Amino acid sequence: MSRLVVVSNRIAIPNKSKASAGGLAVGILDALKNTSGVWFGWSGEISEISGEEEDELSLVENDGITYATVPLNQNDYDLYYLQFSNAVIWPAFHYRIDLVQFQREAWDGYCRVNDLFAKQLQALIKPDDILWIHDYHLLPFAAALRKLGVTNRIGFFLHIPFPTPEIFTALPTHEELLKMMCEYDLLGFQTESDRSAFLENVSQLSEVAQTAGQIHQAFGNTFRTEVYPIGIAPDSIKEMAEGPLPPKMAEMKRELGDVQNIISCERLDYTKGLPERFLAFEALLENFPQHRGKVRYSQIAPTSRGDVLAYQDLRHQLEMEVGRINGKYGSLNSTPLFYLNQHFDRRLLMKLFRLTDVGLVTPLRDGMNLVAKEYVAAQDPADPGVLVLSRFAGAANELSAALIVNPYDRDEVAAALDQALTMPLEERISRYNEMMALLRENDIEQWGKNYVDDLQAIVLNSKGHDALTHEAS
Repeated sequence: MSRLVVVSNRIAIPNKSKASAGGLAVGILDALKNTSGVWFGWSGEISEISGEEEDELSLVENDGITYATVPLNQNDYDLYYLQFSNAVIWPAFHYRIDLVQFQREAWDGYCRVNDLFAKQLQALIKPDDILWIHDYHLLPFAAALRKLGVTNRIGFFLHIPFPTPEIFTALPTHEELLKMMCEYDLLGFQTESDRSAFLENVSQLSEVAQTAGQIHQAFGNTFRTEVYPIGIAPDSIKEMAEGPLPPKMAEMKRELGDVQNIISCERLDYTKGLPERFLAFEALLENFPQHRGKVRYSQIAPTSRGDVLAYQDLRHQLEMEVGRINGKYGSLNSTPLFYLNQHFDRRLLMKLFRLTDVGLVTPLRDGMNLVAKEYVAAQDPADPGVLVLSRFAGAANELSAALIVNPYDRDEVAAALDQALTMPLEERISRYNEMMALLRENDIEQWGKNYVDDLQAIVLNSKGHDALTHEAS
């Protein structure tokens, strides 16, 4: 079997003193262990080097996997990570073109860091390696490798949405980005909508020829597109959620008594729809007064990218809304809305999910949203909570047994919350069983296997990646 080389912006080097890895790390580690592979990316460190000097590559071996990391200097971090990745691509791909802050210097820095990473990785690549590149920080990475003469099979997976042409073409460098993405041999997306949006964008700039299946030709390259909805490890999450509660959590449960609990958890980000969610909870208390004093909503939202102004503004807005809503509907005996701007241990969080009656996951736009899947997996099969889920999360394509809502419609979300809080046990169990069956069928291990198998199946002839074909399975 060919060795797998994974490239991502950041690397999760195992640390026994910390909680178990979650999300992407689980799938990647599983795939890498099967091939004694390499995981390459930014170390998370800022180096002192600022000129033409090259940062040193660091190699760590752990459990048969080689972790290869490089630091970034402050200038490259600012331009590549803060400015272009997170102030241009992130808002644009989440349909917030109004928040895009494009600067040509940041684009140049973004490409420069991709070129730097490609040059560092090149020394580690063996002829038979297959490369799996992850997410929006590395859209140009295949093109950077091709410039260096690398002809290995290179796949890419986008974890966030891909915007329609009306949004994407507003980016001044949209044509360059599309051409670079077409240098990949396999492009994976979370949903069919994302895959279609990508091809629609390409078709506006180049004639797209489809040969067999999902194999296309554009900009002089041949590439395949597929949909791979990312999963979780449901049984591992179920195990974390079970068992005795920590003393403080057990005490909290006793104090709450019959009060029903709604929970939301995500990092502080404008794509998650937190202000809209707070207003929907307010509408629940306004439209369904029978719940006043009998329900508590806890929003966990640790700070994310705190040095970006849009995130600072969001935090201030939420703090004001919490005070207003609690001032309006709270009492000496009841605080309806708790906002916690802090990080929770993953194992503790799964136990919190299990204790709550409703999981409220209503992003304005999300590639998948694994929290929705984790909430379901953490539930007690005999007395499960109910998931209220945004139709604009990729997870809504799979978790159709959730209560699917439009996050922009506060009254619709409020009505769904009322339905969830009053749902009969038999219906809750039925919805839970349907979603758990799906989560087990398409778990994180299967997701990684499906992608790597498809990348392995790509056959390159002596002319390199442009002669892409696909083996019959």
